Amino acid sequence: MSTQPPAAKAATGPTDPSRRRGLLTALGGLGSLGATALIGCGGGGATASSTDTSGTLSLDDDTEEGLTKILAAAATCTVAATETEGPYPLRAILANTAMVRADLTEGKSGVPLTLRIKLVDVNNACAAIAGAWVYIWHCDKDGLYSGYDASNNAGQANLTYLRGIQQSDSNGLVTFKTVYPGWYAGRITHVHCMVFLAGTTLSSTSSSMATTQFAFPLATTATVYGSTLYSKGQNTSVTSFAADNVFSDGTSTEMLALSGSVKSGYVGGIVLGIDQTASNGGGGSDPGPTPPGNPPTPPGPPPIG
Repeated sequence: MSTQPPAAKAATGPTDPSRRRGLLTALGGLGSLGATALIGCGGGGATASSTDTSGTLSLDDDTEEGLTKILAAAATCTVAATETEGPYPLRAILANTAMVRADLTEGKSGVPLTLRIKLVDVNNACAAIAGAWVYIWHCDKDGLYSGYDASNNAGQANLTYLRGIQQSDSNGLVTFKTVYPGWYAGRITHVHCMVFLAGTTLSSTSSSMATTQFAFPLATTATVYGSTLYSKGQNTSVTSFAADNVFSDGTSTEMLALSGSVKSGYVGGIVLGIDQTASNGGGGSDPGPTPPGNPPTPPGPPPIG
C-alpha cells in the first residue's frame, strides 16, 4: 500500500531489507526477514529523552526512571521474530516529515503509554545505533486504525492518529507518547514496528531493515481492558497468544516490558539488536480482512501535540 502523500517532504532515513521470522531483540522484538537478523541486546540504562523535529518529548522523573530501569534489565542479545507489517501500514506517510513526531495521540483517549525503543548494533558489541528511523503504528482503544476506510475499519480515511516516526538519538533511543492499544477481531493486542537504516530517504517504497510486532503481557492487558475507558471490554476474539496467528509460535522475544497502572499510565520498553549489514523486506498482511485498494492520501501535516 504505497500511495505517495502530496506535498510531503522527503525525510532522510533508512534503507530497507526483507522480512522473515528470524530477528533480534531483548525484551520483545523487532524482526528481520530473509538474511536480516535483529537481535535484542542488553545494554545500560538510558536516561536521555528522545527528540522529534519539533523538540524534546518532556518526561517527568518517574517516567524517565521507569524507562531507564526497563531498558537496563535487557542484558542479553536474543534472536527475535520478524513479522508481517499487516494490512494497515499506511506507507504513504513515510515521506511526510510532519509524521516525525514523539506524540502520536492526536487527541485519542486511552490509558497513557510511553514507549521507548533502544537500537543496538549486534556487529559492534551492541553499541547504540544513532540516526536510524523507527516507524510504529497501532489501533486505537476501539480497535480502529487511522488512514483506512474498510468494512471492519469504517470512517478512518484521511486520519493519521497513533502513527509516528522517530530518529534514534546518540544513545540509540526513540520514545513515543501514545495510548494502550485496543483489540479487533482476529488479533491479540499488539504494536507494529519498522526500522530503517540511517542515510536513506524515506518513501512509501522504502525497505525496512527490520519489521516486527510487539506483544503485551496478558495480565496487564486484562487490567487495562477492565477500565471504563475501554468500552469493548476484554478481547473475546483471541484470548491467548497460542490462538493468535502472529504470536502463536512464541512471544519471548517480542514481549514488551511494562510498568505502571491504569490510573498513572504505563511505560514500556524494548531493546532491538540490529545487523546493519542485513536487509529485510516488508509486505504481507495480518489475518483477517484486508482493506480494498490503496490507502487514502494523508491530509497534509497532522497536529503534533
